[in-house]
Amino acid sequence: MITTAFIETPLGIASITGDEEGISEISITNNTEEEHTNIIPETLKEAVTQLQDYFEGKRDHFDVKLNPSGTDFQKKVWKELTKIPFGKTVTYLDIAKNLGDPKCIRAAASANGKNPLWIVIPCHRVIGSDGSLTGYAGGLWRKKWLLDHESPIKQQTLF
Repeated sequence: MITTAFIETPLGIASITGDEEGISEISITNNTEEEHTNIIPETLKEAVTQLQDYFEGKRDHFDVKLNPSGTDFQKKVWKELTKIPFGKTVTYLDIAKNLGDPKCIRAAASANGKNPLWIVIPCHRVIGSDGSLTGYAGGLWRKKWLLDHESPIKQQTLF
């Protein structure tokens, strides 16, 4: 049975959907007024815990069972995204090259944009070849926040 859980994050309300086969979708909403329950289904408890740990700075990787829906190519791209280390970024061209075909850059970027597992499959770690923050379904401000959150160099105040 597919179930959904909602958690508050610094970036909005996250919706986590899945079943015994794994997590199929994690998304974020701007709607802070959205009706949701705080009851966490048993099948989603580990994913909820890991996401909360991530936002609290206690986790730099995820090891929940994933079950996203997508084409074979999309799944290949998403698997490649999971290889990007915490606190690091790669370019869309890097992804295409790692897939074995630099010419598939647009297709890889499209698959990246269709990633159904926000944060767990770290599409936010993919940037433009010029270092710019490009395209992010959740909004570029969220992408920047996530990259800053994962940055090994934390800004500190002098006073």
